[in-house]
Amino acid sequence: MSTYIKRSIEDQIRKDVERKMVFLAGPRQTGKTSLALHLFSIASVSATDRYLNWDVTAHRERIINEHFPAGSGPLILDEIHKYSRWRQLLKGLFDLRNDELRIMVTGSARLDHYRRGGDSLQGRYHFFRLCPLTLRETGVSTIDEVEAMMRYGGFPEPFLAASEQETRRWSREYRSRVLQEDLAGLERVMDIALVERLVMRMPELVGSPLSLNGLREDLEVSHRTVSRWVQLLENLYLIFRIYPFGSPRIRAVKKEAKHYHFDWTTVDDRAARFENLVACNLLAWCNYQQDVEGLEWNLRYFRDTDKREVDFVICDRDAPLYAIECKLSEKKPSLPLRYFKGKFPQVKAVQLVLSADADLVTKEGIRVCGAHHFFKDAGL
Repeated sequence: MSTYIKRSIEDQIRKDVERKMVFLAGPRQTGKTSLALHLFSIASVSATDRYLNWDVTAHRERIINEHFPAGSGPLILDEIHKYSRWRQLLKGLFDLRNDELRIMVTGSARLDHYRRGGDSLQGRYHFFRLCPLTLRETGVSTIDEVEAMMRYGGFPEPFLAASEQETRRWSREYRSRVLQEDLAGLERVMDIALVERLVMRMPELVGSPLSLNGLREDLEVSHRTVSRWVQLLENLYLIFRIYPFGSPRIRAVKKEAKHYHFDWTTVDDRAARFENLVACNLLAWCNYQQDVEGLEWNLRYFRDTDKREVDFVICDRDAPLYAIECKLSEKKPSLPLRYFKGKFPQVKAVQLVLSADADLVTKEGIRVCGAHHFFKDAGL
């Protein structure tokens, strides 16, 4: 698709790339290359020698031989983290040509994971994450438009196509590419078919604490193996996990994570899909606060020993800022949300209702509104 949708992190990247390298990571096909080309006013990858992709044989040879464009200008390096010497290459390139090159490094595996282990690039780059399109970025302002994003997802290609058939086809092909190309290329996994079975099983478990032991029994593999596979899926940006917000004041559970999918169209249950859509938008908001504002926001959830649960808690370090519950149609604030608000009166408590176009605040100080209202105000 030729339509370009401006991303929330775009303006900060434009500033940062003038001084340092910019690393841009995120799921495949979220628009990383499109964003980079747009920033540098490049018409397409075929119209420039300033874009090099490790997955393209001719480009890979140029990267290995360090044949980069002469003179000043941009340089976009895509999927270069698949090269074993990529850190050394970038360090030398930046130190030698920082005055003339504006370097962007993009990747669909987690650069924040694969760059670790003695980061020789420290101080030479800023790191950003690009999530699927958010409600704010797409200008969603009505219930019908939220429903459309529920159906088509937040990846630009199926979202802009606005076809459920194309969304299903895209989703299947996307999963296959990540597992058959990215996973096989980056990690040693003996049975990719079993990993694919795991990926197909996990959407049924969205919204509940993820039991690795249950997955182990389903797949008939060891706990260590399934734990490693789930971590790999997270490293490849197929899923993300959030962990409990724990406080002795509320007898919170402390261990079990919940997981969500960047492609929420794989989640069949309607309530779980809405929760997943909200989770992706909240993750993008927290990432923005970390990557752009330098704050320590993180996304959690609340569940206590009495099984009271609030879908999401946004914290600044360990201090809760927001408590957010998702409902399809119920406008009366949930008992767990009211309980949490009572324990933390300073928290902004919100119940997001898919079918609600209203925006009101209850006598307990809980905001009840549609997701489009909340994320418009949140600035994402």
